[in-house]
Amino acid sequence: MIRIRAQQIARGLSQIIGREFLKENIKTSIKQPTQSQSPQHPWSSVSSVRTIAMLPWPFSQSRDFSLPNSSWGSDMRRLYEHYNSQCEVETEEGGKKWGAWRRLPSYNRSIKFATGGVYLSKIIQSKARLFTRSVKEPGAAFEYVMFVNKEEEKCVCVFQAGHLLEGPPGHVHGGAIATMIDSVTGTHATYLSGPVMTANLNINYRSPIPLGSTVLLTCSLDKKEGRKTFVSCQVTNTDGSKLHTEATGLFVSITMGNLLGG
Repeated sequence: MIRIRAQQIARGLSQIIGREFLKENIKTSIKQPTQSQSPQHPWSSVSSVRTIAMLPWPFSQSRDFSLPNSSWGSDMRRLYEHYNSQCEVETEEGGKKWGAWRRLPSYNRSIKFATGGVYLSKIIQSKARLFTRSVKEPGAAFEYVMFVNKEEEKCVCVFQAGHLLEGPPGHVHGGAIATMIDSVTGTHATYLSGPVMTANLNINYRSPIPLGSTVLLTCSLDKKEGRKTFVSCQVTNTDGSKLHTEATGLFVSITMGNLLGG
């Protein structure tokens, strides 16, 4: 059994290496925006999706859960538009260029849509699904979208809590709040330091979150020490006037060998 497992892993990794040319094709096919073009995130632009759809790659069959759907309330949509509008800005010549913020796409399994992940997903429990994206009904559980600002080393998440996340009657379960904090701080740490895993998460609940409401999670980098990345997070109402939860997290950088059990 161990030998078969090792052979499967080796085969998957060799296939990934054999597909390196696809990365180059994708890189060359996704052009930097000119002044006459409207820039988009490489994995969310229409032109990029069309290009990738012609390749043996899973993106054309994926659903980006970070895009608006019919379940989003007015606050959710308003904050989405606020940050999304800052992902591109106009130049003095009337063209478009990258803004300070980037919207992060979100799929029901991150490893499947990473480079070479279509093979690794078959080895590492192919039926697994990202916990926060495992409910198919729109608006029933975790509805959220994340934006990152590399210059300011910040990440924000607009989160709308669905009816399946109830804890105290009429309010969001503390575990669901912790899940979102872990997701946002972990994503931010990954964006800054590469692949990481949570080592410590310290959460203080200040005020309950009404079920169905929209809140804003704001995450910032505290410091980096070798493989360690320290971040902090605040959960507030949409205008920032009320603090619901605050947290600090420690994340440790990992390698592919860690994911494979090495």
